[in-house]
Amino acid sequence: MTVLDLLLGRPLASDESRGEQIGPLVGIPIFGLDALSSAAYGPEAALTLLIPLGAAGIFYIVPISVSIIVLLIIVYFSYCQTIQAYPGGGGSYTVARQNLGVSAGLLAAAALMIDYVLVVAVGISAGVGALVSAVPRLQPWTLFLCLAILAMITLVNLRGVRETGLLFTVPTYLFVGCLLLVILLGIVKTFASAGRPEPVAPLPRLRLAAAVPSLWLLLQAFASGCTAMTGVEAVSNGVKAFRAPVVPTARRTLTIIIAILAIMLPGIAYLVHAYGISATNPGQPGYQSILSMLLGAVVGRGVFYYISIASILLVLALSANTAFADFPRLCRSKLRPKRHRKS
Repeated sequence: MTVLDLLLGRPLASDESRGEQIGPLVGIPIFGLDALSSAAYGPEAALTLLIPLGAAGIFYIVPISVSIIVLLIIVYFSYCQTIQAYPGGGGSYTVARQNLGVSAGLLAAAALMIDYVLVVAVGISAGVGALVSAVPRLQPWTLFLCLAILAMITLVNLRGVRETGLLFTVPTYLFVGCLLLVILLGIVKTFASAGRPEPVAPLPRLRLAAAVPSLWLLLQAFASGCTAMTGVEAVSNGVKAFRAPVVPTARRTLTIIIAILAIMLPGIAYLVHAYGISATNPGQPGYQSILSMLLGAVVGRGVFYYISIASILLVLALSANTAFADFPRLCRSKLRPKRHRKS
């Protein structure tokens, strides 16, 4: 075995592609990492815009999150139909090209390709940014850390889809498990205290309201909170990566991803409201992420807190893998020509 084979894995023949096909267990880390990691910044994006409302802003996060969940369910059923109707993959590109023409299809494809490039940039920078916030001494090494993570993800993806998924399985399920456990414990504590739980770790003081609620502000918060839906299209774009029967396997994977999101998002919103957690201004002294404050409030800042924070950092940084899994498949997507009926 050569050094190159050790790094990249043995070369795979084209007829071995079937062995690289995956099921839901591996498909969730590969195609769902971007969507699941959005739970770490979606609610915070909405709450950040509600900072001027003070304590009142916390009240609005619940109806905003419910609205996002309703939209998420609508999108879920839409993508389930897309998977059924277009099992060749390609997502919105395939749908647009076949129904609206070549120009619309190319526009959708260009948007998806740009989106995947941004997914890599935003995912890695968000993960490194959170790491640097926790360990300020790493600030001078920000660019190096970003490039190192990018190189690592690239190297891992060159080994094949299955090995990539197996490597990302542990941080993905650790993140989901930690967050679901915190949500469960927080809900139990909330009900046990008649809706007024005491935070284990102290929370920042709520600011006085500097603005009054307006429809425009709430719509802006809703739009920002919709970043929690990032990445839900990945499964429909990469249907061919799933093992037979392809359509049921892909739909099952998408269902699990959406179900986990549909639990985490309202769970976070409910506990933020119950504990009175307000967003802090990013980039300013004393900044803490919503999940960091929520974890501290529910379980304190012990070992479990740092394990959970580590899983969040890993998932944010590794969420860029969704682009590596889908971008090549999108570039290879092609449609069968339409058949014209004989007159």
